[in-house]
Amino acid sequence: MAKPSAIVVGAGIVGLAAARALAVKGYDVTVFERHPKAIGASIRNFGMVWPIGQPNGHLYTRAMRSREIWKSLLTEAGIWHRKTGSLLAARLPEEMAVLEEFMQKDGRSTARLLSAAQAVEQSPALKADGLLGALWSDDEMIVDPREAIRLLPALLTEKYGIHFIFGQVVNRVKHPAVWAGTQRYQADEVWICSGQDFETLYPEVFNSAPITKCKLQMMRTTAQPNNWNIGASLSAGLTLIHYRAFENLESLAPLKTLYAARYPEHLAHGVHVLVSQNGMGEITLGDTHEYGLHLDPFDQQSLNDLVLGYLSEFAMFPEIKIAEYWNGTYAKCTDGNTEYVGRPEPGVVVVNGLGGAGMTMSFGLLEELVR
Repeated sequence: MAKPSAIVVGAGIVGLAAARALAVKGYDVTVFERHPKAIGASIRNFGMVWPIGQPNGHLYTRAMRSREIWKSLLTEAGIWHRKTGSLLAARLPEEMAVLEEFMQKDGRSTARLLSAAQAVEQSPALKADGLLGALWSDDEMIVDPREAIRLLPALLTEKYGIHFIFGQVVNRVKHPAVWAGTQRYQADEVWICSGQDFETLYPEVFNSAPITKCKLQMMRTTAQPNNWNIGASLSAGLTLIHYRAFENLESLAPLKTLYAARYPEHLAHGVHVLVSQNGMGEITLGDTHEYGLHLDPFDQQSLNDLVLGYLSEFAMFPEIKIAEYWNGTYAKCTDGNTEYVGRPEPGVVVVNGLGGAGMTMSFGLLEELVR
């Protein structure tokens, strides 16, 4: 009996996760990627697999399943990754109040509240002066997204027989047919994982969907001298207002009021600061958030300065020489959902809108959808 077949459009993290999940389910899978390698949001991020940002329950379970799949694939492929855990630093009493309420209500066993001294022991990058404490989570893992997304297709081909066609734009779908250039292909199912490209396939679907685009400005330092390591991945108070894990805490409202007076520019441009370090010792910093369907292609140095200024309030490195600046754009739901799943015609599934959680959630989500 012939295996069922599937075509996946896009070789970013969502497309790779879809291809893997379909192959595990027994499908003969072909992946199309318009570029010679994926160059979108999947390689332009921190590489944080960050379950602490998800509320306890189904979404946290999904994040942990994603981490499990990540770890298995990266280990098998010999691709660098590191289980670092994370620290969210609190320097204001209102921030500590949020962390304390989180610990009272969340209940996950892998998180605990540290004193300032304990937090500095976990990361030499944290500034001890003015630090009140930090939320420690043992769950977080760092990958190098540029390396991982580039190398994973080879493993997926070897392990599951997935066929990748790079440098071919899928410009039309009419189930069961798919056209790339002048070539026609056919599959039982077609999965559209096109990231920020809302214009090429099913534009009418995206025009009516509760989904938009988000541009982020980011930067990376040169390698730190003498193999210096930040230890855990880092964040600070502004991160509390960006992630679902904290959104329903009562103590968040007074913190937002405080931030409105203290950090109006940061709030206007969606600035909060995450810090990760790759295997070469380079530190990735960001980010900003600009929403809309037609985003300015140019970066603003003033926004990078806001990021670096806020970073200087809670962390320091031996060297902070910026080697690279870039921006990335991802798709995000506008209706509060964690992802957009559409079925524009029988046999076709669109998966998009994971926001800034694609690296953390994609493997788990696509396994659920395919199952």
